Amino acid sequence: MSETTPAVPPGADSVRKFLVVVDDTPECRLALRYAARRALKTKGMVALLFVIEPPSDMPQWLGVAQIMRDEARDEAEAVLHDLAEDVQRVAGMIPELIIREGVRREQLLKLIEEDPTIRILVLGAGTGSEGPGPLVSALAGQMSGTFRVPITIVPGKLSPAEVDDLA
Repeated sequence: MSETTPAVPPGADSVRKFLVVVDDTPECRLALRYAARRALKTKGMVALLFVIEPPSDMPQWLGVAQIMRDEARDEAEAVLHDLAEDVQRVAGMIPELIIREGVRREQLLKLIEEDPTIRILVLGAGTGSEGPGPLVSALAGQMSGTFRVPITIVPGKLSPAEVDDLA
């Protein structure tokens, strides 16, 4: 008989973390609102992940590349602090702020693997002609059966009141 490692270690049951992958889109704010309301109702917490993706046209000059990285980090911090104020206003809690560099999907999967307190991933679905977004398409489609946590997708066409009602 072989032993298996539990997906969530003992003691982690006390924390329910709702993870939201954030950017500056309207659907992100709806997903954030949903996560904050659910965390409030379930005595959980919210974590916000901003992934700085490397530009495809990164200059080869070290000084210019570093300036671009610094500017991207400043933008990430500004977006996270703005969204953290929304969480504070909606749920009265201070969220965990996480900045990673790399490919968004890879960094998300790595974070979920590293943090057993993440219990639910909340994503906002875009409403544009290009579809719900590449992350939603990948995670809700081909990868959904292999994920360690449930994925909640908040439709981008909902009003804040509708989100509150659903949460």
